[in-house]
Amino acid sequence: MNNIKTQFSIKDLENLTGIKAHTIRIWEKRYNLLSPNRTDTNIRHYSLTSFQKLLNISYLNSNGIKISKIANLNEDEIPIKVREIASRSNIENHAVNAFKMAMINFDQALFYNTYNSLIETKPFSEIFYTVFLPLLNEIGQLWQTNTITPAHEHFISIHIKQKILINIERLQSLEPRPKTKTFVLFLPENEIHDIGLLFINYQLRSKGYNTIFLGGSIPMESLVDLLQFYDSITFISYFTVNPDSSEIPIYLKKFDTLLLKERQNELLLLGKKTLDLAPFLISKKVTIFKSIETLVKQL
Repeated sequence: MNNIKTQFSIKDLENLTGIKAHTIRIWEKRYNLLSPNRTDTNIRHYSLTSFQKLLNISYLNSNGIKISKIANLNEDEIPIKVREIASRSNIENHAVNAFKMAMINFDQALFYNTYNSLIETKPFSEIFYTVFLPLLNEIGQLWQTNTITPAHEHFISIHIKQKILINIERLQSLEPRPKTKTFVLFLPENEIHDIGLLFINYQLRSKGYNTIFLGGSIPMESLVDLLQFYDSITFISYFTVNPDSSEIPIYLKKFDTLLLKERQNELLLLGKKTLDLAPFLISKKVTIFKSIETLVKQL
């Protein structure tokens, strides 16, 4: 339990909840919603209980309940009200908050209980798009602002991966459609962020396509071996942190020469590293997508 973060700065709370520090201070002063501790130099710091309470307050407020009414609820009534609203609608926001709480506490039971409540009423694809993707986007920002540590990010990422892999496993026994096209999913060297790629693999398998998932940090030359087995390959990759932006045109030119030219192959790309790539630097056999959902819909 010594690894659990139990104290938060007001900036941490702003990053974790999306509520501006100025607003938090107003809610403290005007409505007495939070009672921060203070250092000897009068700097606020907040307990884990305060963080959880603020998540609940944020959820209620975003669902149309005025802050003055929330302030009139006692400590026990606030989580009850949250559960009431979550059971009726907008359970996604409640789930994102619960997963964040699980991450901060390294609480596996809370993660699985939250996931199990979602899967009772929603298909896995919907959970990924409406809960996991927004959660992962928030976690990326939290990590960059030093609100959480790499351990927090890895904890939540591993548990999301496990759910994707379980759902892929359920599809493995299904025979793919006639092999007119094969999808090869890989990440370039030194790229290991594979959650998005795993989910695309799940979506392709659910549509009956033949897929080969190679995972992270694959040398381009290793992909050449696949050419002797398949006449038509659609390569799919994600550029999140690698290659470096300045090296992407060189990478794509080499990829085109080795794997695409004079063949029926193509390359589909996603990731923030590709978004600012100039169109004239891209081969006609390379397509860049802004989101997983857009890519999946086109397949």
